Amino acid sequence: MNMFQFLQQTAERFPDNLFLIRENISFSAFVDMVKARATSLIKNGVKPGDVVGVLSHNVPEFILTLFGIWYVGGRVLMLDTNLTPFEYDNMTDRVNCKFVCAQKSFFYDKARFKFIDIEKKDAKADEDLEDYPLAANDIAILSFTSGSTGNPKVVPLTHFNLIECANTFEDFNEWIKPNTIMYGFLPLYHIFGFATGVLAPLHYGLGVLLQPSVNPKAIMEDFKVYKPHTIPAVPRLWEIFRNKIIDGIKAQHKWWVVSWVLKRQKMLSKVGLGNIVKKVQKPILQVFGGRANLLIAGGAATKPEVERFYESLGLTFVQGYGMTETVGPMCCSKPVKKRVPFAFGAPMGCNECEIRDKDENGVGVLWVRGHQVFDGYLDNDEANKELFDDKGFFNTGDLVFLDKNGEYHFAGRKKQVIVLDSGKNVYPDELEALYSEIDGVKNVAVFEHKVKGKTVVYAVFSVENTMTIEKLASAVAKQNIAVAPYKWVTHFAMTNDDLPMTSTQKVKHHLVQQNLIDGKYTIKHE
Repeated sequence: MNMFQFLQQTAERFPDNLFLIRENISFSAFVDMVKARATSLIKNGVKPGDVVGVLSHNVPEFILTLFGIWYVGGRVLMLDTNLTPFEYDNMTDRVNCKFVCAQKSFFYDKARFKFIDIEKKDAKADEDLEDYPLAANDIAILSFTSGSTGNPKVVPLTHFNLIECANTFEDFNEWIKPNTIMYGFLPLYHIFGFATGVLAPLHYGLGVLLQPSVNPKAIMEDFKVYKPHTIPAVPRLWEIFRNKIIDGIKAQHKWWVVSWVLKRQKMLSKVGLGNIVKKVQKPILQVFGGRANLLIAGGAATKPEVERFYESLGLTFVQGYGMTETVGPMCCSKPVKKRVPFAFGAPMGCNECEIRDKDENGVGVLWVRGHQVFDGYLDNDEANKELFDDKGFFNTGDLVFLDKNGEYHFAGRKKQVIVLDSGKNVYPDELEALYSEIDGVKNVAVFEHKVKGKTVVYAVFSVENTMTIEKLASAVAKQNIAVAPYKWVTHFAMTNDDLPMTSTQKVKHHLVQQNLIDGKYTIKHE
C-alpha cells in the first residue's frame, strides 16, 4: 500500500467524516481534490520519480499537494519555512529537486528550481488520469536531518514507514476516536507535525484543524470555537500555556485556593469531594475548549511540573520520543503510571529498543529497530555502515536508561545535536563550517548552553592575536545571514589559545564548554 491508497482506504471507511475541519472538507471530497491537484502538477511538468519540494505554512494546500505528488508518482522534499534562499538552493541541489510548491511569500528570484504556487486553484481533474502504482517500499518523503549546507544527511522515508507510523497510533485508541478533532498548529514539514496532523487523522478518520500561525490569540480563538479533542505541542508551548493560565488565575487572586485543590485533587475525589475538584478544573479546561482529553508532547523533554499541572486538571498528558529517522513518535509514555522526569515510555507497534554500552547506572546508548525506522541515509554509505548493525538496529546516539516499569528515560545526547526550547534542532558541524570561513578564526566549537535559564546556540572561537571582539561580532553577524535565524550564534566567547583537541584533531566540545563554565574564556559577547 502507498500513501494515496491509504487515503482512499480511509475515505471508503469514513466518507463523510470531516478531514479538514476549518474548510469543512470530508475525506471523500478530499480524494477528488487530490486528483485535480495531480492534474495541475502534471501540467506544470511533474513526472513519476521527480522530487518535488513543499514550502508552506499549515494551509490545506500543503496536505493536498503531498497527496497530489504521490498520486503522480513523485517524492516529497519537506522544506523548513524558517530557512534562507541559500539553504533552499543547497537542499534542492542535493536531491535534484526541480520543482517547489510554495506559498507566494516564499518565492525568490534566481531560484535553481521552478516555483509552483501551492495556493493556486486547480482546474478540473483529468478523468483519464490514474494514480501511479507506487510500491510500499518506494520513497515518499525526503527530509534533511543534519543541517542544510555542507554535506548534510538526508533521510528517505518510504510509504511503508509512514503507514506503519500511522498504525502505531492505535495505542491511543482509548483517547482518540473517529470524527474527533486533532489540533494542527505544529509545522507539517516537521515530522512530529506531519505524524499528528496527517498520519493520525488517516488512521482514525478524524479531522485536523490546521492553524498556520503561532499567534496565541488565534490559537485561543480556535480552542473556543472548534473545541479540539487532541492537542500536540512542543514542551515549550505547553509551558507557555501553563504559565499564562496561572498568571490569569493569580490576577484574580484565586491561585492559592486553585493550586491547593489541584494538588490534592485525587485525595479530594476519594473522600467524596469530586464536585469541588471539577468546579475548579472546569474554567481552566475551557481555555482549551472544554473537550480536550489528550495532550501530546514531543521534540524535547517536558519539565515535570508542567506535566503534573495538566494531569492535575484530569487531562491525559503523554511524552513521545522519536526522530525524523523513525517518522517521529516510536515510543510513548504510559499515562497510567507515575513517571520520574524525562520518561518517554516504551516502544509502540512493531518497534523495538535496546540499550547498549551501559555504565554502572544502567545508562547507555539507545538502538532502535522496527517498521518505522528508515533504511539508511541517502547516498551516505559511510554513515549507514557506522550507525546500523547487521541485525537492522539503528544507533540513535541518545543516552537512556530503563526503569522497573519498562519505561525508557532520557539521560542526554551522545551526539551533539542542539535542541532549543522550541524543539528545533541545530547542528553544530554545519555552523562550525560556516564560522570557520571567517578570517582570523583558527577554530570554533558550537554547543548547547544555558544563558539566563534559556537554551542557546553558543560558540567559543580560537582566534589570531589581531582579532578583536568587535571585529568577530561583526563577522559572525554577517555569516549568520546565510542560515535561519533560530540557528544564529549571538552568544559567544573568544580566546587566543588553541581549543582542546583529540589525537585526530577533533574539538573536545565537552572540555570547551567546561572551560567556559570555569571562566577560562573571559572575553565574551552576550
